[in-house]
Amino acid sequence: MITDVTARLVSVNVLDGATRLAAQVFLTAVPLMFVAAAVAPRSVRDQMLHSAQQLFGLSGASQAQLKEVYAAHGDEHASLRQTTGAIGGLMALLSATACSRAMARVCERAWRLPRSGVRVAVWRWFAWLVAWGLVLVLQGPLRAGLGAGPWLGVPLIFLADVAVWWWTQRLLLGGRVPWPRLLPGAVLTAAAMTALSVTARLYMPLALNRSLSAYGSLGSVFTVLSWLIASCAVVTATITAGAVLGSEPPLAPLLDRRRRPAEG
Repeated sequence: MITDVTARLVSVNVLDGATRLAAQVFLTAVPLMFVAAAVAPRSVRDQMLHSAQQLFGLSGASQAQLKEVYAAHGDEHASLRQTTGAIGGLMALLSATACSRAMARVCERAWRLPRSGVRVAVWRWFAWLVAWGLVLVLQGPLRAGLGAGPWLGVPLIFLADVAVWWWTQRLLLGGRVPWPRLLPGAVLTAAAMTALSVTARLYMPLALNRSLSAYGSLGSVFTVLSWLIASCAVVTATITAGAVLGSEPPLAPLLDRRRRPAEG
């Protein structure tokens, strides 16, 4: 099993795939961040700001920069909305499908499947983007344990991540792999990303504030890109490892056995 996982990881070229995915995530996130700040209601913007602060534990200069984008109101918000415009928002959304395509390619390489046809896949790209937007908005309340604290927040984030990554694979693979076989990858990815998000709260505030102080906004770009590459490498590796676990003995026969009664 270890040999199979290693061989599959080598064949998908984890670092190359992670770098491409991280670049697309960054190029998608920045325009959509400004679009959301321009068109979203104040309550949604406040929730997005809270979620970002919860995710990265931002403080100091990095927190102030984020507030400049999302906490704008009155004339500032009207100016931002006018600058962005409907056409700019539409173009940002269309270009964001490149991120969906990159994620779909990661899943297809992990499962050694050919690319889906455009007619089959295009609505899935938009659905994935919308779903992840909702997930990011809900990050704050979930990480706070719905008010109960981290003791409940961490399990909630893990369970939410399992559901999201399970559904992500099913959606972007076009339903070509049965649900049970996708579960190992979802669990591995959720566990790794939950652990990574906990460490992000310790590392990112210090790194962002240090890079902002030394190099200005350009420094924060490199810090965020480094974190994205690490995160995307984790996602690529865990989804690939999950594909091997879900398609090879001894786990695959057990998963198939659970699927047959449900189909019957």
